[in-house]
Amino acid sequence: MKTRFLVASFLSLMAPVLGQQSAVFAQVGAAPAAQVTSGNPVFPGWYADPDATVFDKTYWVYPTFSAPYAQQTVITAFSSPDLVNWTKHFNVIDTNEIKWAKRAVWAPAIVRNNGKYYLFFGANDIQNNNEVGGIGVAVADKPEGPFKDLIGKPLVGQIVNRAQPIDQFVFHDKDGQWYMIYGGWGRCNIVKLKADFTGLEPYADGTIYKEITPKDYVEGPVMFMRNGKYYFMWSEGGWTGPNYRVAYAIGDSPFGPFERIATVLQQDRTIATGAGHHGVINVPGTDDWYMVYHRRPLGETDASNRVTCIDKMVFDEKGFIQPVKLTNEGVSPQTIK
Repeated sequence: MKTRFLVASFLSLMAPVLGQQSAVFAQVGAAPAAQVTSGNPVFPGWYADPDATVFDKTYWVYPTFSAPYAQQTVITAFSSPDLVNWTKHFNVIDTNEIKWAKRAVWAPAIVRNNGKYYLFFGANDIQNNNEVGGIGVAVADKPEGPFKDLIGKPLVGQIVNRAQPIDQFVFHDKDGQWYMIYGGWGRCNIVKLKADFTGLEPYADGTIYKEITPKDYVEGPVMFMRNGKYYFMWSEGGWTGPNYRVAYAIGDSPFGPFERIATVLQQDRTIATGAGHHGVINVPGTDDWYMVYHRRPLGETDASNRVTCIDKMVFDEKGFIQPVKLTNEGVSPQTIK
């Protein structure tokens, strides 16, 4: 694993951005067939902010290409039948397709709806409501794309409730309603999505944006259901520093109220720093859960030098999430039945 990481680090420093993303890592990205565990990072290269899901019997991870904003022009996906052997799908979308995205695309979120695949993303890192950017959405016939801009403009392009329109997570509730939960700058909104994802729907009271910010929230929201409860997770601290971390709350609806329970992911000074901005995988038909997240290798100080990792996420008998242990080994193979 150490050799594998050193090779990845060298290549990411020496190769041009597009070469790094395509030719250099095209074959390295798949783990050896005889590999016993995934290892961490699970694939080489600088990747962060991963969203994770399952389509049919395949695991998928969609991370940010972790580079300076001017170079974050593409999104690449990774797929695996067993969490150990990963295939790289280079450039599922880029800024040539998103005409209004001039600066960067990052923090993707992926869902399947009515046989189509929808990729939500942040773009341009807007700082005020006079700039063009925010959260966009693209569509494809396959999870590996190619994705095409769905509406030709941001789905959310304004700063509402002081929440920067970034870090979107799309949640499908048990009643069939789709929600998008998003926000940076320490604020989190939840909005209702139209069934075709082309816009937002108002709530019964006529409002469109509802704030659900929990204590210490910074960015990177994630929501899932387990045993009838809504688990809401988010990242805290500064993403460039060692104390980036993940906390969570449990509620009875997508609107909470969400009271912070505990930190569940944070740095381990013997393994890595800056652990945060994650996705969650539940293996279909089981109560097996995994956290896919990014972290910064020991000794790395460049803000963009982040890698994507996976470790087990365990619940106790009361339904509370136990602290996730950072490992270098990663996880054992687990196919989907």
